[in-house]
Amino acid sequence: MCTRDYDTWSPLEDRISESFPEHIEIPVDPCTRKQVRSKSDFSKPSPRNLSPQSFPLFRSLPDPIATPISHSTPNPTSIHPPLLPPSQVMSKTLPLSLFLISLFVFSSSSSSSAAPPGLDAFLSDHFRLDPRATNDTYLSLSSHLRRLLSFPPFPSNPITSLLSLSVPIPVSVRLVGPAFSASSPSLLSSFASAAITSSPFFSLSSPHNLAVSHNLHLSVSASSSHLSTSLSEALSSHLSKTPAPFHQTVLSSVPYSVIDSIIESDFQSEDSASPSPSFYIYLLNLGSQSRQYAYSFDGRDPSLAFSQCFGTVWAGKDRYMWIDLAAGPVNYGPALSGEGLLPKGEFHPLATLHGRPKSERSLHADLASLVLSAYKTMLVPSLRIPVYYENKLQIRFVHIYGSEQRDPVGLDWEVIEKTIEDGKLAYNLQNLEFKRHSIKYTECPICSFAIARSTNSFTSRFLFENYTLIVSEYLDSKRLRQILSDSSEEMNRLAGIGEDEYSRIIPVFVFDLNWDKLLMLDRYHQAVSFKDMVIAVRTKSSQTVSDYSCNGRHVITQTRNLNRPLVGAILQSMWGVSPTHLSWSPEHNDTLIDYTWSVGHTPFGPFAETLTLSFAQRDAARRNVLLSTLNYTISSAIDVLEAMAMHGGEKMLHRKKRYVEFVQRWNLFRFKLDKVISTMSRLDYEKAMYYLKLSDHDLYMIHTLVYQASQEMEAQLVCFTDPPFPWITVSVSAAFVFGFFYVYAKRDKLFRNKRKQF
Repeated sequence: MCTRDYDTWSPLEDRISESFPEHIEIPVDPCTRKQVRSKSDFSKPSPRNLSPQSFPLFRSLPDPIATPISHSTPNPTSIHPPLLPPSQVMSKTLPLSLFLISLFVFSSSSSSSAAPPGLDAFLSDHFRLDPRATNDTYLSLSSHLRRLLSFPPFPSNPITSLLSLSVPIPVSVRLVGPAFSASSPSLLSSFASAAITSSPFFSLSSPHNLAVSHNLHLSVSASSSHLSTSLSEALSSHLSKTPAPFHQTVLSSVPYSVIDSIIESDFQSEDSASPSPSFYIYLLNLGSQSRQYAYSFDGRDPSLAFSQCFGTVWAGKDRYMWIDLAAGPVNYGPALSGEGLLPKGEFHPLATLHGRPKSERSLHADLASLVLSAYKTMLVPSLRIPVYYENKLQIRFVHIYGSEQRDPVGLDWEVIEKTIEDGKLAYNLQNLEFKRHSIKYTECPICSFAIARSTNSFTSRFLFENYTLIVSEYLDSKRLRQILSDSSEEMNRLAGIGEDEYSRIIPVFVFDLNWDKLLMLDRYHQAVSFKDMVIAVRTKSSQTVSDYSCNGRHVITQTRNLNRPLVGAILQSMWGVSPTHLSWSPEHNDTLIDYTWSVGHTPFGPFAETLTLSFAQRDAARRNVLLSTLNYTISSAIDVLEAMAMHGGEKMLHRKKRYVEFVQRWNLFRFKLDKVISTMSRLDYEKAMYYLKLSDHDLYMIHTLVYQASQEMEAQLVCFTDPPFPWITVSVSAAFVFGFFYVYAKRDKLFRNKRKQF
């Protein structure tokens, strides 16, 4: 009989097998016939043993045992691991639950206690001295601050505390117009508060749930009467100066700038007077006007050749948006079939004032749903793909042209670069560079092969004298991307592209073909984004009728104009910004399509007309990088907690006085994560990224302490001698069995009834 001393032996077979799936020969435990490791296996760090490389954070960092530990290690957040969902992480932590039970003596709320006095000021000073966060702040802490960081002790539920991080999103709603009553702010707040629940940030790519949550902090108030009067006068003045449409049911076109210029001034005054930044949503109800109206980008009426999609919402360049409830009603979306249609009628909250009269409570319930929809779509949109912080970014334009006479109309690289630079999408310390290359289509056999292999056909029915089937062609974007990826070296050689030392490069392949026929990607798209490239195509065909309609008219797509589609595709690939009409729904477990917010100031969707970026895209680009990196940091911290649980918990750190430094590092790490959350709630993404990069030093050393402690563990097998033969038990059992058989054999004699004898 054998037993094992688990206090001194705890190998990491599971951790090693996850990190290195190749076959590893492991000795066999003679007691359990299971594979074990001896002390010698842990004494020498190697790729097949437990090392920092076993954890995701250390897969590209030096071994802290084999090499001296440098506290100015480059920021490890430039690694590109997959996002780990909390559910997947928690499902692997059965040993951790035992570890947490053993630590129940500690308070569960200890990790969220007040920070040591002076630590916040110390980190603020460090931000001015080291904005790149290249140095470890723990080494610069005074002995007094280190002693304060020793308390509280290690929490009993560290994973729960990590997964409970939630970002408050401040939103201020302004009710503009005399139609709102004095009770409107309280009614709207009560309805919105009843529907608000804290939910995690989502990603359109799997896994969909991030480890960080968000919650809405809503403030509703009535605006000044001066703002309402100014907006009403500007709108009435414009409608009186423009000719009325021929039909009374046709909407009059009003430029967005008529209203936006006034609201922008009010936002700037409100924002400067507010002690903390916030998102502003203006709900306009200016009353009835002389005729029905809606907004367009330039105020022109649509024509047969150029469609204008009217809308009632606008997102500003700064952090505000406005919704005119009295404008419209408008309808837009798929023309024949599909999802995301904004219908014509009173059932959508945008058209709540255009139907039958509603009670005050019903009206404000619709307004609350409208505010929550804008919050989820514009303020906390889903990530398109996870994107991580990189020091150097490069967008590489590769123009594959078929005609010697290049047409810059609709494909202006300078306009695209200026749009991205004006958006200030990159962080201050990031280096964003643009490069341009060109390849002649007739001199590129790979390009011809890619187009030929990716061309597919489909049939459509058209009514001429009778219904006729028309065969059209399109490009399969996935197959085209596969060919370009496999032939990347040949494409770089043809374009004259050398080796560039950039952390992240997004090539943008534009096929400018000298063909007369229409050719689009996947039948409907001018540009398609992937996580590693962007592909766009155009031919000499200038227009096509799309499968979308706006206010009863089909939308005309200008197929020669690639500026706006390219900007939208680059936003998706480089910064993970989701199109305005796409969002992940955990209730449906699917990506939902809704074109409600796809008009106005957005580069996404078939109804967009502007090339500039609103705050929704500008904030999303920075926030996505921050959320992806923060999610990875939390996942790495959960990895080290699981490793500790497999080694017996914090007892492994008591040797050589590692426990004190571990607790100090952990409390400092948690404090920096709390600072990340607080600065994100103040919409200061630059400083939040600084605190997040600072926390990587502490997480690195936490991993190192656990690794060093694991190297000192020994595998011990204690074999006991066989116990003595149980004579007493056997004797009693034998006597009982003998007695039973004796009674059974003598049953007639022992139990005979003497009174019935004859």
